[in-house]
Amino acid sequence: MGTEVKRIVLSGYYGFGNSGDEAVLQSILIALREEGERQGVKVEPVVLSIRPEQTAAMYGVETAHRMRFAEVSRALRECDGLISGGGSLLQDATGIKTIPYYLAVLAMAQFYRKPTFIYAQGIGPVRRPLFYPFIRTIFNKCRYISVRDDESAALLSRMGIDRSRIEVVPDPVMGLDLKEGTFRSNRSRPVVGVSVRFWNKDRSELDGIAASLRLIAEQRPVSIRLLPFHLPDDTDASRYVIDRVGSLPGGSDIGIKEEAVHPQQMLAEVNDCDLLIGMRLHSLIYAATRHVPLIGISYDPKIDQFLHRLGLTVAASTERFDPDVVAREALHYLDDPEGWRQETNNAIGRLQKQARQPAQQIVSTCAY
Repeated sequence: MGTEVKRIVLSGYYGFGNSGDEAVLQSILIALREEGERQGVKVEPVVLSIRPEQTAAMYGVETAHRMRFAEVSRALRECDGLISGGGSLLQDATGIKTIPYYLAVLAMAQFYRKPTFIYAQGIGPVRRPLFYPFIRTIFNKCRYISVRDDESAALLSRMGIDRSRIEVVPDPVMGLDLKEGTFRSNRSRPVVGVSVRFWNKDRSELDGIAASLRLIAEQRPVSIRLLPFHLPDDTDASRYVIDRVGSLPGGSDIGIKEEAVHPQQMLAEVNDCDLLIGMRLHSLIYAATRHVPLIGISYDPKIDQFLHRLGLTVAASTERFDPDVVAREALHYLDDPEGWRQETNNAIGRLQKQARQPAQQIVSTCAY
């Protein structure tokens, strides 16, 4: 008797060049494959992507164009289940069309009587209450619901979804590991990784980060590496920061790592850092998985929520930014990285273990 084969469609923000969302995809693919092997099921993923050819080449999976109705419909008709997530899919901060799109994919799968699963999503902000009944109706038909923080679970509960049905799990990327054979480079000075994005119209948050980096470099020689997680916007934001930092004291240098496109490449870059200062959520998650001391700059509650799960707090936000505070915290972690690791080791280990729970539930449901 051969191994049972199950086709599972994945819907998310895939193919857009966002390293964090690509890492979410890779993490889910790995978790499904490994859990399938454990349960005696071969999982055949079909990824809905804005660049299906690129996604297929990068991960070796079957794909469909997420904006072509016929392709999406065919993939859903032929599948054994649909995963929606992870990432921040159900939010209306980036536009009014985002929530309707992801709900429509879920509704289409449910119309075809396919089991649907919510995989470690970050829910919200949902500023338009008109979306509440649609989210409630579709989520109540899902076989399994998991979210990445208590705040997301509370928001769904306020919408009328039974709280007992919602499992709070870590972001899938907490389960991502480095490719074998990846080593840290030899260097003569500490490496400070920095992940930035545009947020404030006046760029005050980027000015604050630039001032912090200059203060750090004035205290000791460092190599500052800007790590763009969302191309090309974060590359432009990184160049803005470099321009504001200006010339550094002798012994320090600054540059952008633009070639890290694949999630494993970016994870290796973060692994090579002695400290990570990040605005992007997944830059902080990458650092946590590699036990690299991290400093969070909050532009969204999801940053605060993740740090809270590690027992940490943000050093600054896009609304309040004191460069001296950020620089002091950075220098402290550079002086005592082991203290940071001892403080966070148990929490990180717990999150890494819990990150595989959705895959276990989904494969089990599809298999029987």
